[in-house]
Amino acid sequence: MLSMSSAAPSDSANDLSPFVYALNGAKDAFGLPAVTICFSLVGVGGLARDIGYPMLAGMLSSALMWAGPAQVLLFGSIATGTALPVAAIAVLFSSLRFLPMTIAILPLINDPRRPVWHLLLAAHLVAITNWVEGMRRLPDMPKTIRFPYFCGFGIVVLLCGTVATGVGYFLVGALPAIFAAALLFTTPMFFSVNLAGSARRWIDALPIVLAAVFTPLATFLVGTDYDLVAAGLIGGTLAYGVDRLLRRRAAL
Repeated sequence: MLSMSSAAPSDSANDLSPFVYALNGAKDAFGLPAVTICFSLVGVGGLARDIGYPMLAGMLSSALMWAGPAQVLLFGSIATGTALPVAAIAVLFSSLRFLPMTIAILPLINDPRRPVWHLLLAAHLVAITNWVEGMRRLPDMPKTIRFPYFCGFGIVVLLCGTVATGVGYFLVGALPAIFAAALLFTTPMFFSVNLAGSARRWIDALPIVLAAVFTPLATFLVGTDYDLVAAGLIGGTLAYGVDRLLRRRAAL
């Protein structure tokens, strides 16, 4: 099946309805992107059930918050009796990682002729899965069709994740604990593998590889609370140093 990601459309294709490009985005979302986010948010539904929240509350959290770790923080805080303002601050800081993603991808789909609420809608659709796929697919498309494509893609992934949360409300209790935990691991794995695979230069994938290599050392040194942050800093710093060294040698 030919999609917008597999071939750049001709100039005459830009005259088609934006709905056509939104459908192309929706078709591309059905598959590994949607499956990945479904696996991740199944566990959120089970967590909502465990603390006594109704299924619709869990699904609403996926539709509005749209961030598995932040949802885990929210429901975990509620379960331990944490004050809601404190829980809200924790969720806020947990979701700050989406700010650089949003800043990076919005210029790709921005069009001065569009009203601001269009960009607000697109900003809400930014998640790790959508961001990785958007940064990989959008640059090869004409700018006039990127917005409907991204919205079609993001809405499908968002709806699939919301439905998966409801399914997980009933399903997780029947799954082995280790399998339920593994479901939450699919999103970071998809993010890392896809981001490394879409790197245009080998040096762009080096930070991810180095961070994975140094994670056990970081866990030993700083514990499980900050090991991923430490491994990311080590891997990113080393990769940056290697890149600078190669650029200097190439300039000689």
